Amino acid sequence: MAEDQTNENAEEKPEPVEPADTAEAAEAADVGGQKGAADAGAPARQAERQDALTPKERRRRTRADKAAKVKPRPPRSAQERHDERLAERSKKAEIRRAGRVKARAKSSTTGAEVTPPREHIPGVQKQRQGVVVSDKADKTITVRIDTARRHRRYKKIVRTSRTLHAHDERNAANIGDTVIVREARPLSRTKRWRLVRVVERAK
Repeated sequence: MAEDQTNENAEEKPEPVEPADTAEAAEAADVGGQKGAADAGAPARQAERQDALTPKERRRRTRADKAAKVKPRPPRSAQERHDERLAERSKKAEIRRAGRVKARAKSSTTGAEVTPPREHIPGVQKQRQGVVVSDKADKTITVRIDTARRHRRYKKIVRTSRTLHAHDERNAANIGDTVIVREARPLSRTKRWRLVRVVERAK
């Protein structure tokens, strides 16, 4: 009997039930919270997905998105495309023509004077002093020109030399002579200088 009574008491004991309103509110709060979190995390996840893509795939998707936004043009025949190109060309030609007319009118109104041709004035040829290192060729001497200059940064004296061919009409210069040469018109393939005078004979 005692066992039956305890079973009945256990059956009669009501279980705690949440009110319907509070359960629905809690459910809505959970769903809303999940949705809000999802909305907040969506751009981050999308950015992560974009970062995970390779650059090539990212470019491909970008191009696909652009292509999807562009409205497809209706199919046209070859003659229609040709006519459209001709119309575009004629329109650009008209714009260019108008620009040229405007530039011409502007130049004529400004009254810009044409620069007169410059009078021919004989220039001053360069002169160099050097030492004859070869006189084997006929009417030609090879002159070595030594130069010494101070280095701009290190202030050291840098000595360099170069050789040039000069025209010697009378074969007056010999090896070792100090001569003065003046630049001239091209006299041969390598000669661009002419002997002026012998300054000092070789000893």
